Amino acid sequence: MRVVCAPNAYKGSLDARAAAAALARGVRAAGADAVEVPVADGGDGTLDVLLGAAGAAARVEVLRVTGPLGEPVDARLGWLDPGTAVVELAEASGLRLVAGRRDALRATSRGTGELIAAALDRGAARILVGIGGSACTDGGAGIAAALGVRLLDAGGAELPLGGGALRSLDRIDLRHRHRGLDGARLEVAVDVASPLLGAAGAAAVFGPQKGAGAEGIAVLEEGLRRLTEVAERDAGVPAELATRPGAGSAGGCGYGLAALCGAALLPGAALVCDVVGLDAALEGAGLAITGEGRLDASTAAGKAPAEVAERARRAGVPCVAVAGELAGDVPPLFARAVELGPGLPIARRIAGAAALLEEAARGLLATQ
Repeated sequence: MRVVCAPNAYKGSLDARAAAAALARGVRAAGADAVEVPVADGGDGTLDVLLGAAGAAARVEVLRVTGPLGEPVDARLGWLDPGTAVVELAEASGLRLVAGRRDALRATSRGTGELIAAALDRGAARILVGIGGSACTDGGAGIAAALGVRLLDAGGAELPLGGGALRSLDRIDLRHRHRGLDGARLEVAVDVASPLLGAAGAAAVFGPQKGAGAEGIAVLEEGLRRLTEVAERDAGVPAELATRPGAGSAGGCGYGLAALCGAALLPGAALVCDVVGLDAALEGAGLAITGEGRLDASTAAGKAPAEVAERARRAGVPCVAVAGELAGDVPPLFARAVELGPGLPIARRIAGAAALLEEAARGLLATQ
């Protein structure tokens, strides 16, 4: 029997490629054939998953760009082939870069825009942008500014970096927008379905994890709303774009990329599964194994294991999920859902995840 091992990352423990390798060791130990197809949903780790799928054609550049709080950082720009670039927002504008220094009002997405600009300058015809794991709530204003869009206050000055400055936005000037945007296709892998504004939006839901208190959330919400008003007036952006699922992803970067850079917002898990060739791998398989650190009721809302399960269902392949933790009511997406090391403390599951995944896969095959 051939088994497709298609996990997401187990956060804080294993990236998707290491998780797939551990599952595959267990499958082979049980006497079955294993195919490793690690997946992602647009968040941290998406770049590595896509580079791994590209094989020998992949290459990486390391560029010095603007970090979340304005300091220079080194970030990777990936290439799947000479015309297809991959940008991971977390590389340049990620929350992991500001540990202990979170500043939701000042954090910017500008470095991500600088990576996109570099890809365009090098002739990219297609740019895949994963936007999970952000430190910023600037509505993609920093990305747009790095790509030549001028966001101006009432005196005609460029706005300072960060979402806190958006309340002062008076007009948007697109005349100097990077010309490469007109000929390239930007595909944005969004990992949440949040709209831009309101109680379910970027500031209210994700502002606190980026360091914003109640007052800061109100400031960010006001700034994002002002961005939509000016974008509608000066750039002809439809008001409904702010309500589209994914517009609130990465502190509103989904909105800014679509509104000011012409990007297409796509479900991240589906985009990644297409690129890594999951459907082809599932053809003729006898079993699929997926999973991530935690499975719960939210798993069905666009997370990678749910996408794997749906594609396996369409292919007529049973799909089992292996989770670091099963919490609450796991949706009935899977033929079976099992927990790593049930009864073990979470810290021990994290530390021993590779061995536990191998053991789980071996045990699953024994019961098939």
